[in-house]
Amino acid sequence: MVQTFIADQLFDGEQLHANAVVSVEGGKVLALGGEPAAGAVRLKGMLAPGLIDVQVNGGGGALFNNDTTVNALGKMSAAHARYGTTGFMPTLITDQVDVMQRAADAVSAALKEGVPGVLGVHFEGPHLSTPKKGTHEERFIRPLSAEELAIYGRDDLGLKMVTLAPENVSPEDIRKLVDLEVRVCLGHSNADGKTAAAAVAAGATGFTHLYNAMSPLHSRDPGMVGTALISDGCWCGLIADGHHVSAEAMTLALKAKPRGKIMLVTDAMSLVGSEEKSFPLFDRVVTRDGDKLTSTTGELAGSHLDMIGAVRNIRDWCGVELTEALRMAALYPAQYLGSEGGRIAEGASADLILLSDDLQVQKTWIGGQEVFSAG
Repeated sequence: MVQTFIADQLFDGEQLHANAVVSVEGGKVLALGGEPAAGAVRLKGMLAPGLIDVQVNGGGGALFNNDTTVNALGKMSAAHARYGTTGFMPTLITDQVDVMQRAADAVSAALKEGVPGVLGVHFEGPHLSTPKKGTHEERFIRPLSAEELAIYGRDDLGLKMVTLAPENVSPEDIRKLVDLEVRVCLGHSNADGKTAAAAVAAGATGFTHLYNAMSPLHSRDPGMVGTALISDGCWCGLIADGHHVSAEAMTLALKAKPRGKIMLVTDAMSLVGSEEKSFPLFDRVVTRDGDKLTSTTGELAGSHLDMIGAVRNIRDWCGVELTEALRMAALYPAQYLGSEGGRIAEGASADLILLSDDLQVQKTWIGGQEVFSAG
């Protein structure tokens, strides 16, 4: 069955169109433009590509580390769809091998069952730097072993990401991960610039939550931050929640990196899309105060950010044009992942969002199916 929409405005991932016609069939965009068919539905607002988040720890009351099930992934999907996310990388932070295995099994099952929006899996750790561990559990931080490599080498996990500290994983092992079709991100690291650059040369293509939990830029050593900014071929995730990174630091990153290499991420925890105020994390409790999440040990513990909120923030705080902010939340993450998302084009998956004038999500479609409506 063909669905036809006429949008007041349509952003196709590159350009804006007025009174645009888009037809959808079989989960794909059938056509963009042309004459509207009889029964076409008028959409008030802006139709845009669905947003893609490569770092989602939880949502809808479910935290992936605490609940490594398909049901939890479904809750996360539904929660983030309310805020425009149509594709996400469920993220497991540093944990035991058996938890990693259960998480991999859940992602594999979710992909087979077609849980909306699940793209693969992001293992953030356990091969991190203890001095830059943040909220990660120190007792589970460890070197790369054959057990983890067996998980990373699975071919039933969709897209795969691993965040690691390059001072604790050799360039040779990074090359092994790349050969296993893992996208290697550098993060939670105290590495000097030389070590970080060697990891990039070995095939690392991303930096996890730029500025946060990484060695800073110094006058005589670029550290992780400086290496991230000068590595033109690498993408950097940015948590635009006002707590992790200042507007000035975000502006600097936008000036330093080539266009297309900064992508918005949420690092969202279970409270997004939930009325709960706290949740357990290992032997601690994380509490929400407004939109700030803090562990009982004092550090930031993920975020209460959603993707459309990140779009609004980068626009309002850093003066980024709305169309570019939307690319940072859709097209650029898709390009990092090597996926086809981030565009509304003939043959593309019909992952769409409808935005009001004040950038609130009114509707979300994943594969042509409406999964959220504001009513």
